[in-house]
Amino acid sequence: MNFSVLPPEINSLRIFAGTGSGPMLAAAAAWDGLADELSTAAAAFSSVTSGLTGGSWQGPAAAAMAAAAAPYAGWLGLAAARAGDVSAQAKVVAAAFEAVRAATVPPMLVAANRAQLVSLVRSNLLGLNTPAIATTEAEYEAMWAADVAAMVGYHGGASAAAAQLAPWQQWLQSLPGLPGQLASSATAAAAANGWPNLGIGNTDSNVGSGDVGTQNLGSGNTGNTNLGSGNTGNGNLGSGNRGDSNVGSGNLGNSNWGSGNAGNYNQGSGNHGDNNVGFGNAGLGGTAGNDNVGNGNLGSGNTGSGNIGNQNQGWGNQGDNNVGLANRGSDNMGFGNTGNNNVGFGNTGSGNIGIGLTGNNQMGFGGLNSGSGNLGFGNSGTGNVGFFNSGVGNWGIGNSGAIDTGFGNSGFIDTGIGNSGALNTGIGNSGLNAGSGFNVGFGNSGINNFGVGNSGSFNAGSFNSSTSNLGSFNAGNFVLGGFNVGSFNSGAHNTGAFNAGGYNTGFWNAGDINTGMWNSGDLNTGLGSAITQTVANSGFFNAGSTSSGLFNVGNGGHNSGFFNVGSGGYNSGFFNLGAGGSNAGFFNSGAGGGNTGVLNLGNGGNNTGFFNVGNGGYNTGFVNAGSDGSNAGFFTLGGYNSGVLNIGSLNSGVLNSGTANSGVPLILLLSLLSFVPLL
Repeated sequence: MNFSVLPPEINSLRIFAGTGSGPMLAAAAAWDGLADELSTAAAAFSSVTSGLTGGSWQGPAAAAMAAAAAPYAGWLGLAAARAGDVSAQAKVVAAAFEAVRAATVPPMLVAANRAQLVSLVRSNLLGLNTPAIATTEAEYEAMWAADVAAMVGYHGGASAAAAQLAPWQQWLQSLPGLPGQLASSATAAAAANGWPNLGIGNTDSNVGSGDVGTQNLGSGNTGNTNLGSGNTGNGNLGSGNRGDSNVGSGNLGNSNWGSGNAGNYNQGSGNHGDNNVGFGNAGLGGTAGNDNVGNGNLGSGNTGSGNIGNQNQGWGNQGDNNVGLANRGSDNMGFGNTGNNNVGFGNTGSGNIGIGLTGNNQMGFGGLNSGSGNLGFGNSGTGNVGFFNSGVGNWGIGNSGAIDTGFGNSGFIDTGIGNSGALNTGIGNSGLNAGSGFNVGFGNSGINNFGVGNSGSFNAGSFNSSTSNLGSFNAGNFVLGGFNVGSFNSGAHNTGAFNAGGYNTGFWNAGDINTGMWNSGDLNTGLGSAITQTVANSGFFNAGSTSSGLFNVGNGGHNSGFFNVGSGGYNSGFFNLGAGGSNAGFFNSGAGGGNTGVLNLGNGGNNTGFFNVGNGGYNTGFVNAGSDGSNAGFFTLGGYNSGVLNIGSLNSGVLNSGTANSGVPLILLLSLLSFVPLL
């Protein structure tokens, strides 16, 4: 990119309007943590195998096991070194950003220079201001040159840091022994001849139990060369993945580094799409969002958080190609603009340069706010309280949605930071589009999730890439979804953990409808069977067909767990009651079904979380009540609320009552401030 042709309004905003070096430093810390974990795992793995073979475990089997395990210890060590290299380069990039930020002219100084120029030109009736105009222009040219020099240096430093990192696929090919195992099924089968079969219930040569495939180190895998348990696919490092070459757990796709992603080549968690870096990024309308850097973006190519649209840089923008904060439109540079092609703050219209202008193609200062009924600075919407809000009825900073409370929200009735969906409580939740979300937590890109990093929907837990799971790191099934009670399941409708099959009650089952552990066959009751039994159910005292566990007696079948009753079937967990079926969790009752979590009551169904009551359904969070339903948060009463302790409807924030309120009630705010000592 040729930075010399860009004015300081653009170059300065690009540096100051983004998220800063914080995300890069956080990424570096995460890579450091991963390197430490991998190093510890490598040392522990080597110590355990050495202790076994050097102790009482002797003979050909021990020698074969040690030979098979040695490459994995080496791979873990190399992966730790690789993660350390990535962390170091991330720190270099963060340092380069801090340097360019220090060298870049602040946007407010650039705006002040332009405002001064406009004032001088307008008052230059007799030419007396000509020297001052020339001085102002010279200062502007110096700002231009300083920004260009800073950006060129930053680009060079960041490019040099990136050049130090080889692509992951190239690095994987350099691992000793791994390319030969992954090259083809024929090569893998040939390599498997040197592997032992250590465990029970395996269909080939594996170190573990209940595996279907070859060269797995773990249990309950379906596929080859997985290091972990409950994976469906090949070459995964982690558990509960469905796909290939993932590093992490609960991913649905290929080559992800992180957890709970639905897509490919993501770095982070809870992303729906490809090549995203961060948490909870997705596309509009339930589609995939690609190439986002940040959190909770709804679209593609965004840098920042909480943006709806494409190619935005900043927070809480709605539209395309915006640079800044809470712009509602396209091609804006600045904060809180409503319209297109504006430069500045709080403008309403298009083609404006300045602050608080209303109309089109104007320059100058029109007031602290444009729009109507706003309190604060730089607001261009209606009824906002705060700074740089461009929506309606927002409370906070940089919100472009409606009835939002917080910072950088572009959705509807959100409480938190950087949410681009609707009725979210938390940080960086994107939902399926600008009108849906109902997430409580951080970095969720699905709907009705209660937790962190879920790219699926109706999950109570974290890092789930499928639907209706109570637990974490569940990738589920392409056709059946999730409905798992437990963690690290890449199958569906399981009660337990590390199951790659479906409708299992237990652990490490790669087959289907098993009650027990390490079964790679189907319909087994017990341990380690590779045989498919000719029975209707596994377990004991189950009615209907295709059920596992104990005392599942309701109509519909397809249950896993214990004591699930009522019509509908397809329940996972314990003591799920009532009609409707498709519950995942414990003690869910009432008509409607589709509940995920614990003790969700009422007849609306489709609740996610804990102790949600009332007949409206579609509540997400903790102890939400009311006949209207569709609440996301904690202790809300009514309908369509986000936040904490709101009573009524369409509220965001804390302790609001009535309709369409945002923020914190004044009396509560004053009470809180009374406890803050005056400086």
